[in-house]
Amino acid sequence: MTLLRFLHILAILYLTVGIGNTVVPVWKAWRRQDLGEQAMLLSDAQRNESMFLLPGLIAVAVTGYAWAANEDINVITTGWLLALQIVLALNVFIFVPLMGIGLRRVHFLSLQSRKSGEVSEELRSALADNVPLVFGTLIAASIPVMVWLPVFKPF
Repeated sequence: MTLLRFLHILAILYLTVGIGNTVVPVWKAWRRQDLGEQAMLLSDAQRNESMFLLPGLIAVAVTGYAWAANEDINVITTGWLLALQIVLALNVFIFVPLMGIGLRRVHFLSLQSRKSGEVSEELRSALADNVPLVFGTLIAASIPVMVWLPVFKPF
């Protein structure tokens, strides 16, 4: 049990590193005026999403379910755990994919722009799009909820 708890805590830490490495560059890019700098920051965020955020989400889900199974906790009838799964599902199926689509769009358009040597109108439009900012902020805002549920077990 202690090994599963340790692995789950490591997975949570890896997930928080992924959120920080992905969402912070998105926030920085939103505040910058230089299009090249914005494109670079959002490309970094896209790379960090696939290197840290997605594996962190998978690791948290796997180790969490393994820990719950080891402790004989029913993941459906335990209210706080069901709520936690719903918040995690929102992140996995809505927030992260929509943020990722926006980040990949900017990344590919910035690569095209570098190749052609000029900033395209599509890239300007993608950089002005707030989808990565909104969903990255929602991911960051869900973390306190995901911490509160298992700590206080309100239901």
